[in-house]
Amino acid sequence: MTLRCLFVDFNSFFASVEQQDNPALRGKPVGVVPVVAATTCCIAASIEAKKQYGIGTGTPVWEALDRCPDFELVEARPARYVEVHHQLMNAIEDCIPHAKPDSIDEVPCYLIGRERQRGNAIVIAENIKRRIAKEFDWIRCSIGIAPNRFLAKTASDMHKPDGLTVLEMDDLPHKLHALELRDFCGIGPSMEQRLIHTGIHTVQQLCGATREHLRAAWGSRDGERFWLQLRGQDVPDRITQRGSIGHSHVLGPELRSFEGARSVLFKLLAKAAMRLRKDGFQASGLSIRIRFVGLEHRFERDLAFAPIDDTSTFLHQLGEQLAQLETAIQRGRWNPRRNPPLSVAVTLVGLQQGDSVTGDLMANRQRDRDMSRVVDRINQKYGNNSIYFGAMQHALAHDAAPMRIPFSQIPETAREKDVATHRKGNARKPETADELFLKRERQFKVLAENAHREVQKRKRPSASGDKAEPFKAGAGGWNQARKRDTEPAIGETRPLF
Repeated sequence: MTLRCLFVDFNSFFASVEQQDNPALRGKPVGVVPVVAATTCCIAASIEAKKQYGIGTGTPVWEALDRCPDFELVEARPARYVEVHHQLMNAIEDCIPHAKPDSIDEVPCYLIGRERQRGNAIVIAENIKRRIAKEFDWIRCSIGIAPNRFLAKTASDMHKPDGLTVLEMDDLPHKLHALELRDFCGIGPSMEQRLIHTGIHTVQQLCGATREHLRAAWGSRDGERFWLQLRGQDVPDRITQRGSIGHSHVLGPELRSFEGARSVLFKLLAKAAMRLRKDGFQASGLSIRIRFVGLEHRFERDLAFAPIDDTSTFLHQLGEQLAQLETAIQRGRWNPRRNPPLSVAVTLVGLQQGDSVTGDLMANRQRDRDMSRVVDRINQKYGNNSIYFGAMQHALAHDAAPMRIPFSQIPETAREKDVATHRKGNARKPETADELFLKRERQFKVLAENAHREVQKRKRPSASGDKAEPFKAGAGGWNQARKRDTEPAIGETRPLF
């Protein structure tokens, strides 16, 4: 009995939830996007979009519409995805206890006793599929069963959608040889190149490599862990300590100005500070990043200070750094209309447990800390951003940087979901604050920037003073998007900021 883990992977989860809730989308190529804009990317695609048109996570919207003019764009609803996630976990729990989910659409279940027999494990997997189908008639999952979680996750990806794959010790390694290097968790583009440089070009060569070879390729003991997992060994998870808390956001067209970027940065930092206090940390550093349309040069600042956790002090530090951008505008060294900000990010670093830091002696510092905790309690009771700093108003008015779903954890909807939009004149759509988010923040940010640059290559430069038109889904909307962006940047010969 070599089977120890049953791994459940929900197929095209976000898109499948949208098709579940809206039967009119079923059977059609559907893409889930954070904002309906030509310069963004798909954060999820339906099975039909993947199979028929090769559209997947990270595909730019303009490219998806070129491949499929009838491509349906749906703005994401993270709160709904979290709700369905919990319902699916309950359905799995009816069949077998599950471990902590790896992400919102993946969860391992560990087998014990007779559950490890192949026939019994398959019966459990089939029961899970039937139980889910009983509650959701459109959401499907692929299941992998193997000697450890690593191989079970790999097996769940081998036959999609709605697959069931079993890998026993006797199947190793020959049943893995048909895979590509990138099919394994832990091998991305850079790791693949490192393996190729060490003479490993195929999975067969990877499986035949020595432990020392893989350790040299990884440059650490992670190579040895990979070697053991390939052979079915159950390797314990490494104990890690959190080193940072941060948020990033790709700005919508209406926020691509200094004021918009500043307001979003303030909101992101306030959110990060709230998470910092919730987890019992203080931070001794702040990283600020801003990318611009048409410029390779970025605004980057890395600050260091004594450990703190109050929002007002963090925002004061951020405001001092952004004042340098205002100076650059006044001196003509940066033209926000020509090179508008595209994405922003803030990260709190140098985390320390709050109870290990000496308390403040200054009365005003203690007052700022107390105020931050009062704001946290009010927002926790009445909803996120019931009370907020005035500098965040512009971002709240456009529902920017709302709740999002990180790759490795399920967010607390009640804590992160904004209670309401703060649009001027109280004009707002229902549940708009639920409809925008980013998954895998840094990865998506780079994809969106690449998509924006590609848009500029495919259009004629317009006058720098042209007003941006809102993007509309469909081929017609794409034609509008080709005309709206500002002209490419002229190369700079000196530092901007």
